[in-house]
This record gives sequence, structure tokens and C-alpha cells, in this order.
Amino acid sequence: MGRVYYRPIAQTDPCRPAGALPLAGGWTWFDRAERITRDGAGDIVPASDIPDDIRARLTAPRAPVAGLVMDAPRVMGILNVTPDSFSDGGKFNAPQAALAQAHAMAGAGVDMIDVGGESTRPGSLPVPVEEEIERTAPVIAAIRARLQTPMSIDTRKAPVARAAMKAGADLVNDVSGFTYDPDLAPLCADARAPVCVMHAQGDPQTMQENPVYDDVTLDVFDFLAERVDALVAQGVDRARIIVDPGIGFGKTQAHNLTLLSRLSIFHGLGCPVLLGASRKKFIGTIGAAPEAAARMPGSVAVALAGIAQGVQIIRAHDVAATRSAIALWQAATSGRA
Repeated sequence: MGRVYYRPIAQTDPCRPAGALPLAGGWTWFDRAERITRDGAGDIVPASDIPDDIRARLTAPRAPVAGLVMDAPRVMGILNVTPDSFSDGGKFNAPQAALAQAHAMAGAGVDMIDVGGESTRPGSLPVPVEEEIERTAPVIAAIRARLQTPMSIDTRKAPVARAAMKAGADLVNDVSGFTYDPDLAPLCADARAPVCVMHAQGDPQTMQENPVYDDVTLDVFDFLAERVDALVAQGVDRARIIVDPGIGFGKTQAHNLTLLSRLSIFHGLGCPVLLGASRKKFIGTIGAAPEAAARMPGSVAVALAGIAQGVQIIRAHDVAATRSAIALWQAATSGRA
């Protein structure tokens, strides 16, 4: 039969059965799981039927990462200091504009600011290392001099990450899943830096040309499992690893929707899960919002769907709207403010 996967069926109802288990020690619970194999067989089983090692990973509270406690949904605010990002390219690439946006996000309750100097939109080309450093390191240093908010550097390159960490970045967020630069994982291990490992099929230049999977959910799960094990083998503490299924990176709309409906499976990796779907094309298509800047409502809706499956970190452009929506979602599902 091959490998067996278990996707916990996440619940938020306040009427919680006595035998229900906490999902990743968080705000959702489960008492059943979908048991899945690659041959197409699948059934629903009680949580007690999940093997002990998998059940332990599904239920264990996640350790804090870069100072963020995973007992409530966290918001990672996007700060693109690029001229060509798909949604806000050129808006914050001037240092003062970037600093002002960082202050605005901090005021809106952001938990972490993710600074990126290389667009990874479909069709984009790599940015030279020195140029990426010039875009990101001074901005990170300026923010760190004024704010205590944790920061991540969104990069695939070890020299960029090194300069960013020297400037004050706390976490390295690599959209290539630490497959682009072999020096990046050892750098993070030596620095004891937390990391976010993301799945992408192909590189940004070509990833949307014809993405194909045998089973997108299981293929992404297996990739992330392999990358987590590889990072641990290189000295990165598993407790410092975040996983991201990579919505929109080498995936069709159908692939994205399949992953979104099955996000809870990724808790089986034993790491916090990040969801980065903000303003992406499928949100515009389904939500009738062709302009990226008009996709805030759809982005918030997708974020809440992820949080209902226990996703711990939402990467968002619209921090204030996302934070407000989360507060209302928590009040409405718990019955208290």
C-alpha cells in the first residue's frame, strides 16, 4: 500500500468531545482524520487509530519561533523593497517609504515583517546578489533601529541572508526550500537562525508554464518532509523550522484550491505552518478582482480558511484588515471577545 498519510479534520466548534485532541497545541481540535494513500484508497478513522508518532506530531504545541508564540494566529507583513513585485512593486523600494510602511504595519499589530528584495512573481528573473543586498540590508537596519518587531529576510541567497542578519533580521524565508544556494542552510545552522522552507515547482521564471503533479497535496508534503529532514541533518533545529506549501508557486488554480482545502495535513510535519496566498492571481479570478490591490477581501477570506485549519502564520499585504478579521473570527468561533 505504500506510505500512509493522515489529514486531521480540524474543528473549531465550542462543543468539543471529551476525546478530541488539540491540533498543534492550538485553537483547533480533531477527533477524526482522513487516512490517505497514493493508490487512491482513503477513509475516515478516529484519532485513536493514528500511529503514535504521527499523532504526537499532529498534537504537540509548536515552540516559539523568532520570539513568536504559536498559541494564536500570527501575521507576517509583506514589505517588498523591489521595483517589480506583482502587487506593490515600486511602492516601498525607497528607504523612507519602506520605513513608513514598517511603522504602519507595526501600528496595525503585525507580528513579523518580511523584507524581500527580489520579486518571485511568475516570469521574474534573478536579481544580482549585490543589488539584492543594497535593497534589503539598509532597510532592515533602519527598521531595527526604530522597531523591536521581529523581521525575516525573503531570499534564496546566502550572502543576502548574511547581510540581512547582520542588519537585524531574525529569520530566513526561502521560497526555493533551501535548494537554490547550498550555502544558505549551513549559514542558518551556524547562526542558529529560524527558517521558513517553502515548496515551489520550478523557478519563478518558468514555474507557471505547465505545473504537473501526481497528487499535489502528497507531493508537496513529501517535498517539505524531505527538506525539513535535510535542514535538520545540516544542523538546523527542527523547532526553528516553519513550513509553507507555496500557494501560487508552480501551481494552477486547481492545485492551489486542493492545497487550501487540505492544509491541515501539513501539521503532520511537526512544524508551524505558514500560508502565503495574499493578493495572488486565483484570488482575483475567483473573487472578480483583476487588480491585485483590490484583492484584500479575498485574501482575508483565504487567510481565515487557513486559520480554521490551524495555520499559525498568515503572510499578508493588508495587515490591518487581516488582524481585524482574525480578531472577529476568534470572537465569533469562541463566543467571547
